[in-house]
Amino acid sequence: MTGSPSARDAAGSQPARGRFGRWRDQAVALGWLVVVWGLLWGDINWANLAGGLLVGGAVLVFFPLPAISFAGRLRPRALLVFAGRFAVELVRASLHVARIAVQPGYRPRGAIIAVRLRVPSDLNLALTAEAVSLVPGTLILEVDRDSGTLYLHVLDTHEPADLDVARERALIIERRIVRTVGSGAELRRVETASPERGTRP
Repeated sequence: MTGSPSARDAAGSQPARGRFGRWRDQAVALGWLVVVWGLLWGDINWANLAGGLLVGGAVLVFFPLPAISFAGRLRPRALLVFAGRFAVELVRASLHVARIAVQPGYRPRGAIIAVRLRVPSDLNLALTAEAVSLVPGTLILEVDRDSGTLYLHVLDTHEPADLDVARERALIIERRIVRTVGSGAELRRVETASPERGTRP
């Protein structure tokens, strides 16, 4: 016995939507791999773009990534804000590390901190960890996928307030990323949750 036409149409369109979702996720993953490739080379040109597409395609074919659902949407205005502020932070952190390197007799102290993200999805963990690790003076040591926690080594810390500043800086980067590509529910979560303060690993 066959079902109604509407039921058959819904059943028939579901696999198509599933295939579209998988292709979309693969396209998003390839795009971010190309971006990471360009950042690693430190130059954006046609040769690096072609190389990133080839390497990213090979990674997705021979080393398939786990399925990551993308429930959000890209917000161009938030993307521009993120890029601009991130560029400023890169310059500021680079100058700070350069000053430490050339300052005679100065011995910076490092520390390891734990930062629990408000949105513990695989995509947000990967994007936030990548963005945080690109800032000079900060290094990702470990990612706890189960709890959504990043373990960071931060440079030039002398008191607990410096740890709070480093932790809040990572959470600000997460909030900007969620504002750029997060879903409505994820955006509400980072806007209403306050950054962690006064906690140490």
